[in-house]
Amino acid sequence: MAIEVGTKAPEFELKDNHGRTVRLSDFSAPGDAKNVVLLFYPFAFTGVCTGELCALRDELPKFVNDDVQLLAVSNDSIHTLRVFAEQEGFEYPLLSDFWPHGEVSRAYGVFDEAKGCAVRGTFIIDKEGVVRWSVVNGLPDARDLNEYIKALDAL
Repeated sequence: MAIEVGTKAPEFELKDNHGRTVRLSDFSAPGDAKNVVLLFYPFAFTGVCTGELCALRDELPKFVNDDVQLLAVSNDSIHTLRVFAEQEGFEYPLLSDFWPHGEVSRAYGVFDEAKGCAVRGTFIIDKEGVVRWSVVNGLPDARDLNEYIKALDAL
């Protein structure tokens, strides 16, 4: 079960598609805090995932700016994510929850044990690290990025 709105978002430390360490707490530093759109997706190079991430790429200024940071997480290796980002022109961090396999996805309650991957969970986390909005869809069901925009506007 996904973590609930109003709860403190679990801290994490993951490598991005360039091998850099990214922590949730990186975005709550005083004077430099940002709201975070934390998006979990099953796997790189799959149809629905690619479509969702390309839609975000095409609207990037709404999701990566002085007030907001988009972080996309899958259970792929950093090497897979690097090629995926290069191929699709993603200019936002793709984070690898590869090892320990699915640890962060489990912490957020969006890991499907039977499939071995994250389901489509999105969490909007405010500058204090509190989950303010979330949606969790099954593997085949794409999310509506306009809902993210509405939730960000409400912060």
